[in-house]
Amino acid sequence: MIQRIQTLWLLVASVILLGLFVFPFVSFIDLVGLGKQIYVTGIYSANNNDSVRESSSILLAIYAGIVTIAPLLIVFQYKNRKRQVLFIIVEIVLVVLLGIWMWSTAHTALDVISQKLQAGNIGVGFFLLPVAIIFLGMAIGGIRKDEKLIKSADRLR
Repeated sequence: MIQRIQTLWLLVASVILLGLFVFPFVSFIDLVGLGKQIYVTGIYSANNNDSVRESSSILLAIYAGIVTIAPLLIVFQYKNRKRQVLFIIVEIVLVVLLGIWMWSTAHTALDVISQKLQAGNIGVGFFLLPVAIIFLGMAIGGIRKDEKLIKSADRLR
């Protein structure tokens, strides 16, 4: 389990998704001139070099937490490789849905102040999702390589 490369890829994907709680996925300046950042936990504004939460998004934070923990749970499905691949594909779909939800949240928050989501507003959080999907895909490749190795060993017997 631990010595397999897909375990490493799944752990890296989980750590990257954990970065959603650390890095904002949108940063913008509102009509008053205050800098605001949107995290998966809510919208924060900068007041006197302090970060003040303006609104929270508990459901988005819970969903992001589930998506973050899922690769760690997939590691323990090592005895059934087909199920493990299926769970990774489901995880990729969940990450894409998280990205859509994050985009929708950002779009809604920016519509309130009549701004649009632009390249200058996008934060690190949005870029973590495709990187996590890449590592999940690499885990699928590792699982398929293991399956091929086991099938070739069975043919030799």
